[in-house]
Amino acid sequence: MTRFGKIVLGAAFGLALGAQAQAQSKGELHIYNWTDYTSPELMKKFSEETGIKVTVDTYDSNETLLAKLKSGAAGYDIAVASHDFVQILSREGLIQKVHAAKFPDYGNLKKEWQSPAWDPGNEYSIPYDWGTTSFGYDTAVYTKPVDSLKTFYDPPAELKGKIGMFGSPTEVMSLVLVYLGKPQCNSNPADLKEAAAVLEKQKPSVKLYNSDGIQDRMASGETVAHQVWSGDFRRARAQRASLKYLFAKEGGIAWMDNIVVPAHAPNLENAKIFMQFMLKPENSGMHSTFAGYPTAVTGAEKFTDPAVATAPEYLPPKGWKYTFAPSCDEKAIRAYDRIWTKLRQ
Repeated sequence: MTRFGKIVLGAAFGLALGAQAQAQSKGELHIYNWTDYTSPELMKKFSEETGIKVTVDTYDSNETLLAKLKSGAAGYDIAVASHDFVQILSREGLIQKVHAAKFPDYGNLKKEWQSPAWDPGNEYSIPYDWGTTSFGYDTAVYTKPVDSLKTFYDPPAELKGKIGMFGSPTEVMSLVLVYLGKPQCNSNPADLKEAAAVLEKQKPSVKLYNSDGIQDRMASGETVAHQVWSGDFRRARAQRASLKYLFAKEGGIAWMDNIVVPAHAPNLENAKIFMQFMLKPENSGMHSTFAGYPTAVTGAEKFTDPAVATAPEYLPPKGWKYTFAPSCDEKAIRAYDRIWTKLRQ
């Protein structure tokens, strides 16, 4: 999501933990996560409670995560994958079973998030948090009422050259298909031609395609409108009060990010300790306060900053139509990649 390239959290905490914690050390945990999506305070708490040193590397899209794991990169114990990529990673043997339903605190998960469609029985994953994808804009720059994604894809003069888009082809395609009222994971030539035309028409108004640094760009005014995740946008709005997240009349995309364990994790037991740590309400709530997204853990809201939990972006309004984009087949992914390659030329 934004800012950091690599954070060696364990090293940063070494002096604070002191010799006693070092003596109690139980090894290391290497996390691969979206940028600006790992609370330093929460990792400090984990290290203090377990003696496990945490290192975090970051990425900017599910595609980057997939490519990294497919390349054979070893050394990661934990990764965070969106719901539609959990099935892809498990199908390709890139993550391993952890049998999370057997964890002592598995019952802390809300019933609706236990055994989800993308991971029956939670054999491979536990939820990290969930949110929505739409676009946000600066009401100080564009002052007219907005209720439709049309403002984003057919932008007025005030937004031209000042729009930010994600750098992930699947996420870009998911939202434009919502705008057009078309099915997700779409390989219908007529639908894809229409979607590609919308994106090509929007392209001259787009400043950049990049999933990193969104909150900084929006907060600074570098971009006036941006495709964005709800929680990331809340953090930008905290710095620039004129920003507004749109729950568009056409609907939007919902997603859930999930904690998984790469197939060749060198510290499997530490990974399981971390997953169980995240199932505790106080820890899940601490993450929610940092990231700005609701979690799947019962009671986490008691430990979430009320300013976050009551933010207008935190939960979608009742009755708002949203879609959990499914895991796409190879035909749809190849079609998306062709559109994306041409768009980025």
